[in-house]
Amino acid sequence: MSFFISDALAEAAPAAQQPGIEGMLFPLGILVFFYFLFLRPQSKRAKEKKQMMATLTKGAEVVTSGGILGKIVDLDDNFLKIEICDNTFIRVQRHSVESLMPKGTYKAITKKV
Repeated sequence: MSFFISDALAEAAPAAQQPGIEGMLFPLGILVFFYFLFLRPQSKRAKEKKQMMATLTKGAEVVTSGGILGKIVDLDDNFLKIEICDNTFIRVQRHSVESLMPKGTYKAITKKV
């Protein structure tokens, strides 16, 4: 069989090297990179949204995650009652509010319609 397969010659095993700091530098660098690229900005956005949710009050003008602009008429722990047009109200969950709008935005938009 040595015609098809070359005989393996026994070689001395190379001395095992202990992985040093150089071997750990690249994986640690990747972890730090992903932390600053993904995890930190996401936690920052979550913190800002939580702070915004705490500041919701009656009369605030908001945009929901569905893109509905309205003015908060009533609120409780879980739901908001939003006026989207004259005497037209909807109820949405509190966490569906995406952003607060500057005062006067709702009034300016409803005048155009």
